[in-house]
Amino acid sequence: MSKVIAICNQKGGVGKTTTTFNLGAALALKFDKKVLLVDLDPQANLSEYLGFVDADNKPTMTQLITEVASKAMVSAEIVKSCIRYNELNNLYYLPADINLANAETVMSTALARETILKRILSDSVMEDFDYVLIDCLPSLGILLINALTAASGMIIPVQTQKFAMDGLQALNSLYYQIRATINPTLTLIGVLPTMVDNTIVSKTALRKLSDEYNNLFRTVIHKSVEAAKSTESGNALCKMKNRLGDEYTELSEEIICLSKQGTSKS
Repeated sequence: MSKVIAICNQKGGVGKTTTTFNLGAALALKFDKKVLLVDLDPQANLSEYLGFVDADNKPTMTQLITEVASKAMVSAEIVKSCIRYNELNNLYYLPADINLANAETVMSTALARETILKRILSDSVMEDFDYVLIDCLPSLGILLINALTAASGMIIPVQTQKFAMDGLQALNSLYYQIRATINPTLTLIGVLPTMVDNTIVSKTALRKLSDEYNNLFRTVIHKSVEAAKSTESGNALCKMKNRLGDEYTELSEEIICLSKQGTSKS
């Protein structure tokens, strides 16, 4: 079965989408893994990153969630027909659109609403992929709960700047609640320092993360204009000769090693 990883932090601007895209691309391009990216953020930045245009008239995550919320199930064939392919980076993806913001209202009255995404990402869908990466919205609401219920592991990107630790206690609490009630197999794979630089603030934040978490990734993601260039071009960083591309390749190698061990870094 594929490894399903939720990439989450309730704070915005910490590099969740950049990490989802570039980790997925590195797994696909450098290690020949078949990767599915799932955009679970109404801002749909990941979908835009992948070149998605809604003119193809296929359903997005909004329609899939609405379908399952109202009818309890959707066939694997329908879900597979909604998967797009980004040839530039050899990535498969399920896109989002702005209407996903209304999904939480629809989900609030659904039976077993915490498992809607898990029913979409059924074994029949996921068996085609080595990794499924979920780009989560900056929230602790029902969409994130769905991501953590469907996932086998989670990665928390944390910007190494002032107030880096803000909100992590609430996310950790949610993680333990999900493990205790809905998804006992969920693991915290690791905490990923992002936007690292040589400032005292960044070094202090990195030290605090190291003190707080024993599952900090060896790899750190540095602050660089190359990330913006990658977003603009739609080309994965690992395809370019730069430090960030090397870092995401190193991160993907860590993920593969941990997957083979069948464990998290904790």
